[in-house]
This record gives sequence, C-alpha cells and structure tokens, in this order.
Amino acid sequence: MKATIWHNPACGTSRKTLAILQEVPGIDLTVTEYLKTPPSAAKLAQLYRDARLTPQQGLRLRGTDAEERGLPAASDAEVLAAMAAQPSLIERPLVETDKGVRLCRPQDVVREIL
Repeated sequence: MKATIWHNPACGTSRKTLAILQEVPGIDLTVTEYLKTPPSAAKLAQLYRDARLTPQQGLRLRGTDAEERGLPAASDAEVLAAMAAQPSLIERPLVETDKGVRLCRPQDVVREIL
C-alpha cells in the first residue's frame, strides 16, 4: 500500500500519525514536510475533495491569522490559494492512501484508510 503524509514534525498529532503509518508492514510511505514543500492549491483541492471536506474545514485557525484575514468565510479558491502561499494555514496531518484521504485529528483516524 502506498501512503503519503503531509507532515509537520513540530506537531504531536502529526508525529503520532506518522508512527502509526510506520508500523504498517510493507507500506510504501512518502513523508512530505509540507511547511518546506507545500502542496499546490490544486493538490489541496483534490485532497479535501477526496476527504469529503471543504477547504474551510481543513483550515488551521489556532496559532494563525486565518480569522483576522476572514478566511473561514472566504471562497474555496481564496482559502486554497492562502494555504498554498502560507502552508501554516493547513490543518495537519493529511494522509492519502489508495483507500482515501483523511485529516488525521485525532491520529487514530488514519486507521480508516489503512
């Protein structure tokens, strides 16, 4: 099984999700530190669509200026563009496997797509 995690090593939930993935036998795991290599707006749109989430649901509010910028009420395109330009606005971690995409908060949500 292939899996990709958009990971932030400073985030405890992201580290715990990564640990769960690393325990899966035979997994072909790609770890992308999204603060260093952010996904494009198009990739984010695909991830949220596959996770059945709106971009606003994937928007990180805590510790960001998202609310001050009016992003929770902005259009999908505006939110995705803001996330691509400022990846700290992406709620973490996102995991994609052959079985789907999940925003893994809490970390055990990842098991749904393993």
